[in-house]
Amino acid sequence: MADPVKRRYDTSRRQEQARENRRRILAAASGLFREKGYAATAMPEVAKAAGVAVQTVYKAFANKATLLKAVFDVTLAGDDEDVPMAGRDFIAEIQAEPDAARKIALYFGHLASVAPAVTPVQLLARDAAAADPAAAEVWAQMRAEMLTAMTYFASDLMLTGQVRPGLTDVDVRDILWTYHGPEQYELLCLERGWPPDRYGEFLRDAVVTAILD
Repeated sequence: MADPVKRRYDTSRRQEQARENRRRILAAASGLFREKGYAATAMPEVAKAAGVAVQTVYKAFANKATLLKAVFDVTLAGDDEDVPMAGRDFIAEIQAEPDAARKIALYFGHLASVAPAVTPVQLLARDAAAADPAAAEVWAQMRAEMLTAMTYFASDLMLTGQVRPGLTDVDVRDILWTYHGPEQYELLCLERGWPPDRYGEFLRDAVVTAILD
């Protein structure tokens, strides 16, 4: 009969190895996607860069589009911990803030801090969606998740009682969603050379003007 302690130890080792492989695959994919683009990056290249078998990559991520989505999620969160964005400390800080303008400042300050890492991955997915049906599904999922997040943010802002009269929660959500889009960063920072902090301040001021009384 197998020793249960040894079995637990072996299982723990396998789980840790799987987590380490996942981290290495994500790091390798992130680098290759940014360097070569989505279409030019092949799964065997990712496996080689990560130092794992290509079967290991496919076992962890069904296809390249799924891998791109995972790269985005980890880049957005800043880690690979199993903690949803709604449970992150910066969201709790925003929710605890009673002033609507300050909530907006906190949110877009955070967005500006992560945008240099996150937005290029979003733009990779957007551009890949034009030619790859699987990437198109991932891009649609990313947009839907953003809309859901802005729905919650709009509700939080509405509760302050400081939103301009006549605007509904749907109006506020759509305004937030529009300014949150990666296109703003692409235009202002990548094309016009704005630093991220100026971009964040622009979004903050534009959203405050658009939705607050």
